[in-house]
Amino acid sequence: MKKCLLFIICMSFSAISLGQINEIGFFIGGSNYIGDIGRTHYLYPNNLAGGLIYKWNWNPRIAIRGTLSNLPISGNDKDAETDYKKNRGYQFNNTINELALGLEYNFYDYDISSSEKSATPYILIEFAAFNYQSVQSVSSTNEIIFTNKTSFAIPFGVGYKAHLFGPFAYAIEAKVRYTFENDLDFSTSRYSLLNYGGKGNDWYAFTGISLFYTFGRPACYTQGL
Repeated sequence: MKKCLLFIICMSFSAISLGQINEIGFFIGGSNYIGDIGRTHYLYPNNLAGGLIYKWNWNPRIAIRGTLSNLPISGNDKDAETDYKKNRGYQFNNTINELALGLEYNFYDYDISSSEKSATPYILIEFAAFNYQSVQSVSSTNEIIFTNKTSFAIPFGVGYKAHLFGPFAYAIEAKVRYTFENDLDFSTSRYSLLNYGGKGNDWYAFTGISLFYTFGRPACYTQGL
């Protein structure tokens, strides 16, 4: 009778059973910037980047996730496609520290305990807060004084995830961030020394691979039931 009742409960909550599953892991890959300096490719990783990630699987199709990322960015006009930029010769380096929260939507049901549901492509929509260096002022001797600045971005991306072995899974992911800033490359119209002429907001992107450890599996998945 007890096993029968447990089976009924498991079946009743099968649609939300993955809501008790947690995934924690790390990711590593490459980051790049899209703006006024250097290349304008959306996905052209040229800096080593990484971070930590946590997921809470609400159901087999949707996961709520949070990421903490360290994303170095850089640009060099010598790598640009146009002679104008190559002759101009600007370059910069900056580092973005980002906290992002959002939703991961799976195209197929995802459950690493089932061989038939152990892999799926997905799309990603997040909201991110990030910190970076910005120009505070320029001295009379053209010395640039920097300050830390916090802003927001809207990230979106695509990926593919699959069971690896045991409680481990992996994901391959590419995502871009649209920011509300135009000074990730230190460009500003306040100082002629740093006025690069661009008017559009800057973007940054990440492409890489993640490794996850899954824990907190519901009792319904224990062996023998």
